[in-house]
Amino acid sequence: MTRPRIAFLGTGIMGAPMAGRLLDAGFPLTVWNRTADKAQPLVERGASLAADPAMAAQDADVLITMLADGPTVDAVLLESGVIGALMPGCLVIDMSSIPPALAKAHAERLAGQHAGYLDAPVSGGEVGAKAGTLAIMAGGKAEDFARAEGVFAALGKAVHVGPAGSGQIAKLCNQAIVGITIGAVAEAVLLAEAAGADAAAVRQALMGGFADSRILQVHGQRMLDRTFVPGGKVSTQLKDMATIVQVAEEFGLRLPFSALGRDLFRDLDSRGEGGRDHSALYLEIAHRNGRGT
Repeated sequence: MTRPRIAFLGTGIMGAPMAGRLLDAGFPLTVWNRTADKAQPLVERGASLAADPAMAAQDADVLITMLADGPTVDAVLLESGVIGALMPGCLVIDMSSIPPALAKAHAERLAGQHAGYLDAPVSGGEVGAKAGTLAIMAGGKAEDFARAEGVFAALGKAVHVGPAGSGQIAKLCNQAIVGITIGAVAEAVLLAEAAGADAAAVRQALMGGFADSRILQVHGQRMLDRTFVPGGKVSTQLKDMATIVQVAEEFGLRLPFSALGRDLFRDLDSRGEGGRDHSALYLEIAHRNGRGT
């Protein structure tokens, strides 16, 4: 069976391993990245390199975007000639994290161009992207999701969660849990350290109990080691926490834990720590307690 030709726009921390998974699965792949050097390892593995997004899009059956934020996705799709370059029937899959309203607007615009659309953000970080174990939350038409299942299978486990925009809502739910739980783990580590307990042993004791989580396992260790090389960046988590609060307000909701998380990540970012892993929230909570690290 002939595999669809894929154009992949954005080969950063997440995009590069995701594109690599598609290459390994045998998909013909064209890549584009604003900094072309970041795409070169994929070219060496067999991908074609496009000089601009429109060139990448022009013969694609499926176009995937994995970009920094909503304004970047908007600019690439609408201002760089991508929409005009799409073949009729192309399926656009935006795997970035963007506001739900923007995803809905993109779906409407692409429908006018006779193109399919899914908003399909992911969770699992760089580790999940490399391993092909991402959780993929897809919003859009059921028939477009069915078309994408073979592509998604190379990247992780996909669930269709509703119409366009629903994938982004699911990602916000994910990020609320992630951001709040990072704060809880950071407070637990700090409490154990301040009380003179063996914080590493406390973490070990909690693992397997009701308080266990991937965040306790992975980020708890990073906090103990003070190793905050990103996976997910503080700046990205801040963007998502701010969007969570904003979208909640649009539905008449107040989410106090999410609002506090937004403020904590904002203050950490303002102290020049935005490029660290989001587990570095530990540093902000320690800073507020006057405890050096």
